[in-house]
Amino acid sequence: MRKLIVLCLVLTACQETPSETPVQAVAPPNDDLRFVGGYRATDDECQLTGETAFTIDFLDDAADLVSCPTGSDAAQSLVDMYSARQMAETGGYTVYSVPRR
Repeated sequence: MRKLIVLCLVLTACQETPSETPVQAVAPPNDDLRFVGGYRATDDECQLTGETAFTIDFLDDAADLVSCPTGSDAAQSLVDMYSARQMAETGGYTVYSVPRR
C-alpha cells in the first residue's frame, strides 16, 4: 500500500501543469459596445457583445451579438463560418447577429 502511495506522489509531481496566461480584455472603442470576451476563443478579435443603449435593438434570444473590427479577416470568417448578419457599425467595429444552431 505504501508503495502505491509513493508511486502516486511521484507521478503527480512529474505531471506538468499548464501555464495559465492572463486573458487580456479588449477595450471597446466607445460606450456603444460592451465586450464580454472573445467569441470563438479568448484571443479572438471578434468579441461577444453585451447590452448597451446602442445594441439593445439588435439582441435576440436565438442569436449571439458579436462585434469584429470592420473589414478584418476575423469578421469575414465569422460571416463565412456562422452566417452572421451585419447589424451596425460603430467605432471601427461591425456588429453581427450570429444565430445559435
